[in-house]
Amino acid sequence: MTTVNKPGQQKERANGVIVASCLAFVFGMGGMAYAAVPLYDMFCKVTGYNGTTKRVEQASDVILDKTIKVTFDANIASDLPWAFKPVQRQIELKIGETVQVEFEATNLSKKPTTGQAVFNVTPMAAGAYFNKVQCFCFTETTLQPGETMKMPVVFFVDPEIVNAVETRGINTLTLSYTFYAHQSSKPVAALTVKPAETDKKL
Repeated sequence: MTTVNKPGQQKERANGVIVASCLAFVFGMGGMAYAAVPLYDMFCKVTGYNGTTKRVEQASDVILDKTIKVTFDANIASDLPWAFKPVQRQIELKIGETVQVEFEATNLSKKPTTGQAVFNVTPMAAGAYFNKVQCFCFTETTLQPGETMKMPVVFFVDPEIVNAVETRGINTLTLSYTFYAHQSSKPVAALTVKPAETDKKL
């Protein structure tokens, strides 16, 4: 016996399909939004997009008989009580040559604080050719009260920078860092305690 769906049942089924599709779309977009930041960060680190430097495991085996100047910039976010500066304001190196420079940070507060540095290179087109072998920005940095720490950066400028149309005329690069306070650095007093979690008086 053949079952004939009534118009009302067909309409309800169609509405159910539409609702399910909408929910799938919403959850899918939510998942994409959650993953967008780490994926974008990974994309920038691999490609050097938006002035992000590239992380590499070994130095260049090609050194050109041509130099380039690199200047250094250091900044601190308002929520981190540190002083931060480059030990050298600028250097001139051969393209492909691996060099080490240092930055210096001092904790000006009376408690241990942890910071995380973010970085970029300008002009932005040169970010893909600025390669870091070692950098304090790869991990968080914790300083004790009043502690001063020198932090190394080991890098080289990829020789391919002289071949790319958008970068072949660049003579000066700027490596810039900004330190931000890590979440764990916030004082305990800043945490909010719910009434239900407080101890009851006996």
